[in-house]
Amino acid sequence: MSDPEQERADLRTCHAILTAGSKSFVAASRLLPKRLRDGTAALYAFCRMADDAVDLGQDPRQAIGRLHARLDRIYAGRPEDDPVDRAFCAVVQELRIPQEIPRALIEGFQWDSERRQYRTQQDLEAYCARVASTVGVMMILLFGERSPVLLARGCELGLAMQLTNICRDVGEDARAGRVYLPLDWLAEAGVDANDLIAHPAPSPALSSVVKRTLDLANDYYRRADRGMTLYPRDCRLGIRAARLIYAEIGRVVAKNGYDSVTSRAYTSKARKLWLLARALLVLLRRRRDNDDPPNPAVKFLVEAV
Repeated sequence: MSDPEQERADLRTCHAILTAGSKSFVAASRLLPKRLRDGTAALYAFCRMADDAVDLGQDPRQAIGRLHARLDRIYAGRPEDDPVDRAFCAVVQELRIPQEIPRALIEGFQWDSERRQYRTQQDLEAYCARVASTVGVMMILLFGERSPVLLARGCELGLAMQLTNICRDVGEDARAGRVYLPLDWLAEAGVDANDLIAHPAPSPALSSVVKRTLDLANDYYRRADRGMTLYPRDCRLGIRAARLIYAEIGRVVAKNGYDSVTSRAYTSKARKLWLLARALLVLLRRRRDNDDPPNPAVKFLVEAV
């Protein structure tokens, strides 16, 4: 039997986790209708908890196993005595989120813990699908939509955002012993991934790979744009704002000469306000159907729903 007081307390915890998390995500989430804010906080809190459990834990393999056990309990309707697990369980049951979606998210965190590198564009897209497109799927289900076309476009927005993050964090990741840029692209440009980790430094060759990756992200932003009017009308502003804010990060990286080793791109508050004004234009757009098939990397997520 549900306990309304405990449910409210659980959601307060989730909102606190959201507020302390990604500034860009927080800014965009505030533009969503009030009816979705509790669900958004619960989804974000679970993703944040899972990421931190793997990233900050002493034994990542044990953490991954523990997360899968917690997820099984959530889907059995018997969450652990934890506010995030209880809140996420309620959302899972209400929205009928297939377990394959958060399971894929955890798999992406596992790949992170293994410091996995990605040889090809397709390999990198498979990673992005797990750590970012999964979130897009869950948000679309929260909006009350299950259209395969919208799911495909939302997954591609996730690909674009994660590729942008990777381009922003090249130096930070290298100093942490990680390289996400496709190894084939680096090799073509004459950049050795091990050298990049050992001696993170900007170079024209590295900048060319960052540019190539951002160009790919921009391709996915454009694909995602063609599905923007398929979102519920009261959700479009938040989604469009998130898309513009993330794409702006890529614009700043480009402005810095594609050097994200010695500098880190950020978006000023004034610029975010300007982007919000741009985002308002999506409310005036006429509906444009777009039934392009999903990118192969995200097809399994669309089919799971």
